[in-house]
Amino acid sequence: MVGAVSPSTKFLGEKMLENVDFDTATLIVELGPGTGVFTDLIIQRMRPDAKLLTFELNDTFYTNLEARIKDPRVKIIHDSAEFVEKYLNEIEDGLKSDVVISSLPLMVFPESLRLTVVDAAHNCLKKNGKYIQFQYSLQSKKLLESKYNNVSVRFTIKNFPPAFVYTCNKG
Repeated sequence: MVGAVSPSTKFLGEKMLENVDFDTATLIVELGPGTGVFTDLIIQRMRPDAKLLTFELNDTFYTNLEARIKDPRVKIIHDSAEFVEKYLNEIEDGLKSDVVISSLPLMVFPESLRLTVVDAAHNCLKKNGKYIQFQYSLQSKKLLESKYNNVSVRFTIKNFPPAFVYTCNKG
C-alpha cells in the first residue's frame, strides 16, 4: 500500500504542481496523499470555491489526514482510487475533474489494479484535463502514453529516492 521509503519532499510537490492551473481548477482529485505533503500545497493554492477530493486507503494515513485537515473545501475519502468515478457521480452525475494528482505506487500494484486505477483517473477527467503522477522509474511511461494524448516526463533529484514526474494531457 505504501510505495515510498520516506515522505515526499516539498520540492517534489512543487514539481508535481507546477503545471496545475489553480486559477481555473474548480475540482481537483488527489490519489494516495500519504502524509499530505502535496495535499497541503494544493490547499494553499486552491481557489476559494474549488474542491479537493483526496483518496487514501491506508488506515493510519487516512486517520491522520482526517484529524489534521479541517478545510471545508477538502473531502478525504477512505477508499481505493479505483472508485473515484463513483464518488464524483455521488456529488453530481457526470462530474469531471480538472486535474488528478497521483502519488500511487503504480508499479507495485497487480497489473489489473494498475490498469483499473489509471483508467478510472482518465475517465474522471474533463476534456483537456491533466493527470500528474510521480514514480521512481520510467516503467509507467508506455501505459500512460497509451491513455493520454501528450505525456511529458521530468526528473528531480531533490527527493529521496529521486523521482520522475509525469504530466499527462487528456485531449
